[in-house]
Amino acid sequence: MAGAIIAPLIPTAETNMTRQDVLAFLAERDKLWRAHDAEALSSGHSPTGIVMSPMFGRRSGRDAIRHSYQSLFTMFPDWSFVATDPIIEGARIALPFSATATHVGEFMGLAGTNRRFQIQGVRLMEFADGLIQVEQRLYDFTGLLIQMGVLRGKPAKD
Repeated sequence: MAGAIIAPLIPTAETNMTRQDVLAFLAERDKLWRAHDAEALSSGHSPTGIVMSPMFGRRSGRDAIRHSYQSLFTMFPDWSFVATDPIIEGARIALPFSATATHVGEFMGLAGTNRRFQIQGVRLMEFADGLIQVEQRLYDFTGLLIQMGVLRGKPAKD
């Protein structure tokens, strides 16, 4: 299923945001991530916005996006999101990140295991009218599942 949700970003109108506007927007979002503020995080998305994620699939509309943030913070109450320097090209942004958390709440039918994990990835975003219109989250979902004990893996042989 995870492979089916990864799709190219849809074209959007050019943004009127400057590079400094984008950096300020992202800096504010960093604060919201640390506060686990699902409502405020979702308000940064267009009312008709789309998020595509290995964990939550395709979410359309601000309410569905807000619910995905709420679910994330329920499953992983100590979720820590750290972004690095974004790549900004007009209305398109690539934001590398790392995240760490402990699996506490139910995830994919699995009760909390109290296992910690760390993932690295990138969030690809397209802005329109000062808000995120489309966001695609890319990260090693299989690695996440192995760290949580959902899947087992063997190291590759030389």
